[in-house]
Amino acid sequence: MLRVPSTELQNNFGRYLKYAEAGEEIIVTKNGRDVARLVKAEASESRGAASPYRPKSEWVTYGEYRSLVEQSEHRYELIDGVLYNLASPSYAHQEAVSELLARLRQWFKGTSCVPLTAPFDVTLKKAEDNICVVQPDLLVICDRENIDADGKYHGVPALVVEVLAPSTAGKDLTKKTELYMTCGVKEYWIVDPGRRTVTVYAFAQGEIADYAVFRGNDTVRSAAFDGLSVPLGELFGE
Repeated sequence: MLRVPSTELQNNFGRYLKYAEAGEEIIVTKNGRDVARLVKAEASESRGAASPYRPKSEWVTYGEYRSLVEQSEHRYELIDGVLYNLASPSYAHQEAVSELLARLRQWFKGTSCVPLTAPFDVTLKKAEDNICVVQPDLLVICDRENIDADGKYHGVPALVVEVLAPSTAGKDLTKKTELYMTCGVKEYWIVDPGRRTVTVYAFAQGEIADYAVFRGNDTVRSAAFDGLSVPLGELFGE
């Protein structure tokens, strides 16, 4: 929730309208009192259904994104000028994340790589005027030299894992696949607890070099890290 003086709202209405469209509640104040509220009209709209094209007048810049997250208690992602409000995950989602984290931490122990979980910002530059910020469910960083003195990461993860949820599946399957592929991520796992499947994409030179879908009694095998594997039965709690 953001509290904004009425004069500030009048002078920067477009910016705060973008924030409201992303799900942020804007409280308008006048003379120190709350006088109005600006909220998204269609609260049930899926976060994953945003148009891939945004006119520049509707484009949320990286600077606007930073301004919002510094004021808000909510978590957001910014992809191709569109803000996405991150909702709380389900039990099945977190169970899959926890199981994978334990296995990844054990497998990468003693190496130069480190697995991490959300919330942790990954800032990826698709173009000079298109800086995206995402919080993958899991990621593996092998370039720890790109973590600055403030603990902020400025590199590209070697491995990214997203666990699907109804509100984020569209974004994870399309926009994030394209983002990770374009920006140099080596491998992308899409975990679907509902269908009990894992899709593994291997990326090279901005394209899909290979992919595999694991289901049933399969064991997920990494393409980028030889020997890294996870039995599906154990991942999904069987």
